[in-house]
Amino acid sequence: MEDIIDKRQRANQFRTRLANAMHENATSQSALARETGVDRSTISQLLKDDGARLPNAHVVGACATALGVSTDWLLSLSDRPESAAQLLAGALSLTKAPRALVDAQIFDWHREAAGYKIRYVPATLPDMLKTREMLEWEYAPHLGKTATQAIGASEDRLQWMRQAGSDYEIAMPLYELESFANATGYYRDLPRDIRLAQLDRFISLSQQLYPRLRIYLFDAQRLYSAPLTLFGPLLCVFYAGSHYIAFRDKSRIEVFTTHFDTLIREASITARELPDHLADLQASIT
Repeated sequence: MEDIIDKRQRANQFRTRLANAMHENATSQSALARETGVDRSTISQLLKDDGARLPNAHVVGACATALGVSTDWLLSLSDRPESAAQLLAGALSLTKAPRALVDAQIFDWHREAAGYKIRYVPATLPDMLKTREMLEWEYAPHLGKTATQAIGASEDRLQWMRQAGSDYEIAMPLYELESFANATGYYRDLPRDIRLAQLDRFISLSQQLYPRLRIYLFDAQRLYSAPLTLFGPLLCVFYAGSHYIAFRDKSRIEVFTTHFDTLIREASITARELPDHLADLQASIT
């Protein structure tokens, strides 16, 4: 008996949702009949029949396509009326990324997530913690005058973090700081005085801003992470070089939040240990 009642309720819900979708799209019975390739009398019967029968899959699919909704929603299998394509478009976006973080999009995401914890795996060293000399060495050869904008954006980001009420967690591979200290790889030919001043700044900010800012170092031989930023529960953004790939659907954000939790939980150097580690690196340079 319960199965029969469920079918009747679902049929009633189908009629209600079909009528609502037609109203939202200003679609008449005649227009829907033309777009779906069925008789007008069939559409009329779908809207008025008080039985427990549902139309066949072809008719349901044709109605959903014509009205821009999902078949699952019409059949009460989902509470989201958007089609799969619409849901995907809303959950995933691709945004052009500059060489340095000078665009308004980054600030828009930060403002949107104000008050939430922001979790960050940078591509190199975190821009907002770099000295002016470090930023000039890194960006001026490629950006020219735009390097000044990069420096301003970095300073603005640090100021925003101080005032916005959002905690920051940063996870970096151990080798990144070691390469920096030793001027190898990406940091080849980086002058010694810039490296020493940068480590001074890291030590100062990691102590001054703790616990609002916490930096962890993980062993890349055991763990790996692409550059990404988690803006609380709202957004996960991957940095792919020329573009940002942003996810908004809850399930994916939860997956990468768990990933970040693993980086923190298994960090070789914790936020409390970081200043001593930086001092050791500084001593190795001198």
